[in-house]
Amino acid sequence: MTRSFVHDTLGQRIRFATGDAAGALAAEVEELGAQRVLVLAAPSESALAGRITDGLPVARVHDEVAMHVPVAVAELARAVATEVDADLVVSVGGGSTTGLAKAVALTSGLPVVAVPTTYAGSEATDVWGLTQDGRKTTGSDPRVLPRCVVYDASLTTSLPVDLSVASGLNALAHCVDSLWAPRADPINAALATEGARVLARALPAVVADGQDLEAREELLYAAYLSAVAFASAGSGLHHKICHVLGGLRDLPHAPTHAVVLPHVLALNAPAAPDAEARLAEAFGSATALGGLAALRERVDAPRSLGALGLEEEHLPAAVEAVLEVAPPSNPVPVTRPVLEQLLRRALEGSEPS
Repeated sequence: MTRSFVHDTLGQRIRFATGDAAGALAAEVEELGAQRVLVLAAPSESALAGRITDGLPVARVHDEVAMHVPVAVAELARAVATEVDADLVVSVGGGSTTGLAKAVALTSGLPVVAVPTTYAGSEATDVWGLTQDGRKTTGSDPRVLPRCVVYDASLTTSLPVDLSVASGLNALAHCVDSLWAPRADPINAALATEGARVLARALPAVVADGQDLEAREELLYAAYLSAVAFASAGSGLHHKICHVLGGLRDLPHAPTHAVVLPHVLALNAPAAPDAEARLAEAFGSATALGGLAALRERVDAPRSLGALGLEEEHLPAAVEAVLEVAPPSNPVPVTRPVLEQLLRRALEGSEPS
């Protein structure tokens, strides 16, 4: 069999430093020669951010963070960066905080060092997103890719188990989407398959013991693999749906991904046999959908978009918006009836079909 594909690998330094985020961050700040650091951290992460940035040349700590990065929130952070003449942005937190740092970098070109406290994976991609008037706009730009990511599993042990599950399933969605996204290739597939395998093993371990540091370190490793695959492969149908829902109704990011994932897998797997086989093997199951269903049962995954705030009346607008951005390369043609059924079942929490 001959291979013909083009694969882009993003340049980024990764520091895995379980128990020593402060030391790894200090080394990176020194490496970059930063003198005026803008720290972004939501109020819930402020104490943690203060601890790991203690001793650094911090010019300001900014805590105005919001899901899906509303344009007004991004503009405020950009103004703060200009006001303090920042030469480096350090984000401490989940995907919303990382997304805000990217929004600053998008217009300023400032380097970013990301310190994740969830398994969102945004820190390893060059994808940005901004929300305004119920619509989420996304794009990719090399300026927003963090120069370095500091992974410290001990920073994730305070993440409640239910949020850990949703965040881990969000990472799994990166793996699944990467197998049939517009720029899917064998390298993406290898990374995504390994990520799915590790996630399937580590998520139940975290549910069994939220303080299992080794399992949480495995989740960070898998989240990184999944994000690298996603950054190269691009956004597939799953992510297009979730971005639309997030912008339209401000639904919580990770739980939305967790709910939508099995429905997209059920749609695409029969038409993507190689992806189906890879995922089945990663889950240790006869089928990909059966393996995902068993995993979701073990970790008590979120099941209904209705429980997250979506209502029946929102479906027509969601369907129309997804139709505008659905990838033509999706294994199954994305039609209005297909989307209507998929979203209605996700809304109701029905079994995927």
